Amino acid sequence: MIPARTIKAPRLLSLDVLRGATVALMILVNNAGAASIAYGELRHSAWNGCSLADVVFPMFLFIVGASIAIALPRRLERGDTQVAVLAQVLRRAAVIAAIGLALNALPMFHMGELRYYGVLQRIALCYLFASVIFLYGRAPACAAVVVMALVGYRLLLCDVPVPGFGLPGIDVPLLDPRGNLTAWLDRRLVPVTHLYHQGFYDPEGLLSTLPAVATTLFGTLSALWLRGETSERRKAVWLLLCGVLLLGGGLAWGQSFPLNKRLWTSSFVLFNAGLDIVLLAALYRGIDCRGERDSRLRKSLVPWLAFGSNALTAYIFSEVLAVLLSAIPVGHQETLQQWLFRLIPPGLGSPAFLSLIYSLLFVAVCFVPVLGLYRRKIFIKL
Repeated sequence: MIPARTIKAPRLLSLDVLRGATVALMILVNNAGAASIAYGELRHSAWNGCSLADVVFPMFLFIVGASIAIALPRRLERGDTQVAVLAQVLRRAAVIAAIGLALNALPMFHMGELRYYGVLQRIALCYLFASVIFLYGRAPACAAVVVMALVGYRLLLCDVPVPGFGLPGIDVPLLDPRGNLTAWLDRRLVPVTHLYHQGFYDPEGLLSTLPAVATTLFGTLSALWLRGETSERRKAVWLLLCGVLLLGGGLAWGQSFPLNKRLWTSSFVLFNAGLDIVLLAALYRGIDCRGERDSRLRKSLVPWLAFGSNALTAYIFSEVLAVLLSAIPVGHQETLQQWLFRLIPPGLGSPAFLSLIYSLLFVAVCFVPVLGLYRRKIFIKL
């Protein structure tokens, strides 16, 4: 008889599908034909608010957290020590962060203007912190850190005077773009030339990583629930109810502490966690509860499984491709990206629709290599 600790739990296809759909959407919103004319929902909110583009990155971090709850216990069950698992986590986080810095340096590698923060750097930090919290504290520690992070971040942004600006909501507007503690700390820690667009803040800055870790831990807690012993139907129902409550809580909190992706506010975390959990519950009910015996269902999921099985690889490929297209000149005042966009016949629709067509074609190009990897069962673990 096989020892219980070596039995391999079935894979969560719903999580793979959600990961694939998320990275495909991330590539789509990051690569408009022309950002200035793209549909509003495919552009990030200027400041307060939450568009479709704003929910993509939180969803990816949520999935990172869910993957932690699945991958780390498997390693421990195989007999790896906590120290060995932690060492692997540290190595992976370092590699992801290093790739993020390399992407920021493309195409000319002007180190004097290198942006230190970035999407991959945030993924690396959230993966590292969430893994440590889960590894040494399990579910109770994850839940406690979520509460402390969200409440603490709200207190920092609303009740702590910002040097040179004053108390938020009294001396300076609440979440003022320049006069908030998150932006102020970014400017104090990092020279302006190394910030996002060499501006006054960074959307992946240091302090806002705190609530981003909470986003990641929401994914960890959700996956732990799905890995529990209760019935599949009960898992889906309770997960759905939890998601709806978090959605409502985020919207309610947003009335006094606005949803803001740039600052990753606590209300933004709750709202997005609720959305992610609702989507995961729906996919779990529609996919995993039907079982892997449904071959027709699995075939229909291939595009999302292909993207999901090499999600970071697909994202990195898309970023390198986008940089190259924008760096190669065509003529005197045009890049290859602009030239390709102009090839789309104007008669197909509005400027925003043409921009969307370019985005979809870009996603299709990125799909080709990941589909090849998926069919060959090659899964690149960064």
